[in-house]
Amino acid sequence: MNNGTGGTDQQSETRWKEEEYFYPSKEFTAQANLNDKTVFERFTLDKFPDYYAGFADMLTWFKPWDKVFDASDAPCWKWFTGGTLNASFNCIDRHLAKDANKTAIHFVPELEEEKTEHITYQELYVRVNEFAALLRDTAKLKRGDRVTIHLPMVAEAPIAMLACARLGLVHTVVFGGFSANACADRIVDSGSRVLITMDAYYRSGKLIDHKGVDDEACALAAENGQKVDTVLVWQRYPGKYSSAAPLVPDRDIIVGDELKKYYGVRVPAEEMRSEDPLFLMYTSGTTGKPKGCQHGTGGYMAYVTAMSKYILDIHPEDVYWCTADIGWITGHSFIVYGPLSLGGSSVIYEGVPTYPDAGRNWRIAQDLNVNIFHTAPTAIRSLRKVGPDEPKKYNFKFKLMVTVGEPIEPEVWRWYEKEIGKSQAVIVDTYWQTETGGFLCATVPGIAPMKPGSAGPGVPGIHPAIFDDEANILPPGSNKAGNICIRNPWPGCMQTVWGDRDRFVSSYFGRYSVSSDSKDWRDWPYITGDGGIQTQDGYFRVLGRTDDVINVSGHRLGSKEIEAAAMTVPEIAEAAVVPIAHEIKGAEPELYVSLKPGVAASPEIVKKVADAITFQIGKIAKCRNVWIVPDMPKTRSGKIMRRVLGAISNKGDVGNVMTLANPEIVEEIQKMVNNQK
Repeated sequence: MNNGTGGTDQQSETRWKEEEYFYPSKEFTAQANLNDKTVFERFTLDKFPDYYAGFADMLTWFKPWDKVFDASDAPCWKWFTGGTLNASFNCIDRHLAKDANKTAIHFVPELEEEKTEHITYQELYVRVNEFAALLRDTAKLKRGDRVTIHLPMVAEAPIAMLACARLGLVHTVVFGGFSANACADRIVDSGSRVLITMDAYYRSGKLIDHKGVDDEACALAAENGQKVDTVLVWQRYPGKYSSAAPLVPDRDIIVGDELKKYYGVRVPAEEMRSEDPLFLMYTSGTTGKPKGCQHGTGGYMAYVTAMSKYILDIHPEDVYWCTADIGWITGHSFIVYGPLSLGGSSVIYEGVPTYPDAGRNWRIAQDLNVNIFHTAPTAIRSLRKVGPDEPKKYNFKFKLMVTVGEPIEPEVWRWYEKEIGKSQAVIVDTYWQTETGGFLCATVPGIAPMKPGSAGPGVPGIHPAIFDDEANILPPGSNKAGNICIRNPWPGCMQTVWGDRDRFVSSYFGRYSVSSDSKDWRDWPYITGDGGIQTQDGYFRVLGRTDDVINVSGHRLGSKEIEAAAMTVPEIAEAAVVPIAHEIKGAEPELYVSLKPGVAASPEIVKKVADAITFQIGKIAKCRNVWIVPDMPKTRSGKIMRRVLGAISNKGDVGNVMTLANPEIVEEIQKMVNNQK
């Protein structure tokens, strides 16, 4: 297990203290989709893979599958082979008989003076069919072609995805905030010749010109050998073009104008084999070629439908809001494919949660009667920082709240439970990855107690374990940190890396595979690349990527442990720790913190943070410096760029920071650190 400085220490101990249990209410348990405590007896490892048949039975198949699991091309597993289906049909058509007039998507524009759009399943059916006809006849796309979608958080994003799925096209959605270069990389790698975009969108009250970014992306892609011959441009305001970038003749097509040709057209859903690819989702590493995680149709759809029902507890009457961007895997699985496959109502919000003020989320929740709320610790920390008293002002009630994307500090978890959940909501802290398609670890909300900061046990069917560097499984309660691995395949897992099977095998299975020729799934444990521990009760605590673990004099310290300790200080809003080289210890932690509004920086706060770390973890975790900064360098999606902070601490190159949401803060932090060292 990498420690961030090149060493390994598989026997190191964690010092993160245990937290108390929080139990679901009887009211929640009574209505839960899954409240049978014997469920895990049906999902024991000796019953693999047959227990996944029930997941497939949640879908509508054109032709029934004849085999649950095929290991003949290990570890590129195939699921529900012999069956045919269509993801778009499962998300739309099959609901029309009973729920045609039910809202499928609530689209909330960022400007509060603009009306929320309530798109029924019938309207979604019409719009998806007409756009699919445009893709087929105007863009000349056929089954198996790849299409790049670079859209903001608008209803047109799921419409484009579902239209692609209807035709058997493989979509690759690029996060709307990504740069032209990131978009071009994905166009080139996927071999897309069609790009779907929008002229503009709102962010923090400003109409952002989006089309210009994609013009640059097309130019960069062409330089690298991939020509985009068709750019389909949705308009933020239909009938009005809102970009300064001119339309390129013979390439750019205004979707609203072109759709008039396809009024009333219905496109039959393509019969796709279960193992046919549905989409590519690229991992967004800071270096190296992006990995196109290829997800299949049948296995993926079965998995996200089951997870949406059993872990997110979505019922037909619920209004469910996941605040992730559709450009990330969370948006694919748990805004679009999972909830719509179940016939749920899914909220899509265009803008930032703090526009025009920190109460915006709670006004949306109140107005739409949202009762399931799904967000990231990053967003929770931000709302705790800028609007801690806002939730009290609004009349909303969540039955279930979900966290995703990174470990959540126990102190932040408790604030989330008390202030946003009003001490009534169940919290599901989910652990999974782009590559896994759906959840790996989480508490089943109608069965298991929650524990602040813990992702819980494996979900039904998933069998995680902590491996040391010699492939030994560390027993629960050993207090030993190691590599989180999954012992068995599951339907939601990626099929391969697009165009690079060798990279897929080496990245996710190579380290612990027994034999490269084996067809036995037991010989292919999946490597998450995350460090963690398993506590005595079987719950898993994620310590971050294996290179987020700091080895101080042979003691491995999880970066999240230190950050969580810092967050126990009431004045602290955010914390980020990075390793800094030390000639004797190997590495030392260095901590950056930002403060809640109205709190002034002082030596006393620095001391309180240092004392809290010593109290929570021990002197071994003492930080070389605690820097109080005005803000953290963040991506457009709100994640703290610890890589940039690490470069500042180690006097390295911070790289290109102009794509950050707040690039100016980097120079400010550099001056602070360099002037005092």
